[in-house]
Amino acid sequence: MSNSSEFLINFMAGGVSGAVAKTCTAPIERVKLLIQTQDANPKIISGEVARYTGIVDCFSRVTKEQGFKAFWRGNMTNIIRYFPTQAFNFAFKDTIKAMFPRADKNTEFAKFFAINMASGGLAGAGSLMIVYPLDYARTRLASDVGAGKQQFAGLSDCLSKTVKSGGVKALYNGVGVSIVGIIPYRGVYFGLFDTLSGFNPYQKDEKALLRASSKFACAQFSAISAGYASYPFDTVRRRLQMQSEKPKSEWVYQGTADCFAKITKEEGITALFKGAGANALRTVGAAMVLVLYSEITEAFKP
Repeated sequence: MSNSSEFLINFMAGGVSGAVAKTCTAPIERVKLLIQTQDANPKIISGEVARYTGIVDCFSRVTKEQGFKAFWRGNMTNIIRYFPTQAFNFAFKDTIKAMFPRADKNTEFAKFFAINMASGGLAGAGSLMIVYPLDYARTRLASDVGAGKQQFAGLSDCLSKTVKSGGVKALYNGVGVSIVGIIPYRGVYFGLFDTLSGFNPYQKDEKALLRASSKFACAQFSAISAGYASYPFDTVRRRLQMQSEKPKSEWVYQGTADCFAKITKEEGITALFKGAGANALRTVGAAMVLVLYSEITEAFKP
């Protein structure tokens, strides 16, 4: 198989896997975003909308105030964002890994693990730069609260209003901390999964159910570990994105360091992990992506 054909298969497999998984876990992801960003949401800060007290409260109130379909608010944008993100992640990861020297997992474990971590982290950082404006729009569309009129009518409205008020650079608010955070996330996510897969005795088992189950166990452990390793960076990124369309004079946080400092000082260190419980549930989708990708690419191998 040629390098271009292999890249295309990796690209399509990663994108399809991501789109399917994101649609399945959209309700959990929306709840996670609402809890994570509520302390930077103007309607909640002003008291117009009451705070969410937890996952169950958030689920019930969204259903009551906005309807069941609201759990998929911003999902199409998320798919538009996630398809190229996940596709580039997988395609870049395999391409970048091929640039490193091969390492034997049994005799050179440290080198084997480091290569998997590095290729995963670099792939994540590269793909993030390409799709960051879509990531910003996804956050804003999913963080609307209450039963009133939505702040943005859709993806194009969100992007145009943000550019109009703050310029193109406003779409990249929080990109610095995102890159810092994506390296440990993707590094652990891909690196740990590839490493565990290398030791999985059922990785290529002929029994489909056993093979897929063993891959899912490796993927779930990797996804949860990656989520907690990078969650504080994700919280800061979302908080910074919540103020992008406002004039700088109205910003609550003046940058990454200021955001970290204010959150820990005013809300406590645990505030950096708000929504982490819902995020742990959401990792089922991230695990599904890894398993689907592995199965799809395996099916296309000669």
